[in-house]
Amino acid sequence: MYSNGYIFRYAAILVIIAAALLSTAAMMLKPFQERNMAIEKMGSILASANVKNIDKEVMIDRFNEFVTEALVINQDGKVIESLTEGEKENGKAFNINMKEQLYRKANGIDYELPIYKIDDKGKTIYIFPLYGTGLWGPIWGNIALSEDLNTVVGVTFDHKGETPGLGAEIATSAFEDQFTDTVKKIFDDNNQFTSIAVVKGGVKKLPESQRIHGVDAISGGTITSNGVNDMLKNVLESYVPYIEKQK
Repeated sequence: MYSNGYIFRYAAILVIIAAALLSTAAMMLKPFQERNMAIEKMGSILASANVKNIDKEVMIDRFNEFVTEALVINQDGKVIESLTEGEKENGKAFNINMKEQLYRKANGIDYELPIYKIDDKGKTIYIFPLYGTGLWGPIWGNIALSEDLNTVVGVTFDHKGETPGLGAEIATSAFEDQFTDTVKKIFDDNNQFTSIAVVKGGVKKLPESQRIHGVDAISGGTITSNGVNDMLKNVLESYVPYIEKQK
């Protein structure tokens, strides 16, 4: 019979070895995980501008090819960094933590936000990353605007843990395509910022003149729909100073 001390030491050694192996494996896998996350992020950025179906193996090259400029702006809409050459995925814009910057905004602290430009047959598409909160956790995405910095070209949304069949529908084409099936704009005829409202009960509840600024909410996904609505309003509003400087 082994003594209690022997069993305890044996178990402790096994635990230490297992922890060391797991730690080593995590360290070895981390670069691959980070690369996959970066590739997924690049794909989402491009997809919002309708650049889709790019193989992961060439995503980084295509991202650097299609993105003609990666910008960083401050809360006043001033450009503080512009990257037009090289590996844009290593630039400041691509590595900005949206959650952190929007937290700074909410607390009245200076903040910075990224913008991406894509050339579409001689016309510029502007892509604005988004970040917000759904029912069960963070939601995020990108919205692309045409050269007029008003008309929506496309969107992508994603989430961490929204309910399948309900809130998780924000990441489906059925929801995203609403932003482009008909013309949607973020400013009204008086050039006042309106955002794009996610309307419970559908845009038909809005006056006909306002439907250009709204999409249908997800049936049964009210809280997530509200989260997307708030995300669009809060983040796009943060880009308005930059947009106004370009007009």
